[in-house]
Amino acid sequence: MEEIPTIGRCHLCKQTFGFTPAQVMTVMMDPETNLPLGMTISGTFREPTPEATARAVEVHVCPGCVGRVEQLKEFMDRPAPPFGTWSRGRPRP
Repeated sequence: MEEIPTIGRCHLCKQTFGFTPAQVMTVMMDPETNLPLGMTISGTFREPTPEATARAVEVHVCPGCVGRVEQLKEFMDRPAPPFGTWSRGRPRP
């Protein structure tokens, strides 16, 4: 049985978009902190509390935002550029 397309709002960019519920990216958000479940304000992850898990809601993310997040992740996961070897010049008098 084919699912009926739905119209909803992206949690990140707030744009309205059409999607099939089984094929759209969703994220569990803590409405009290407005952060993904288990994420801290400093951007690290920790085990969510039972209270946070109980109040979490599932939100939709549009394909455009998913692509931007993937690009950001790729950029952030790149290894640091190597520094050239430090060399000492001639000593100063």
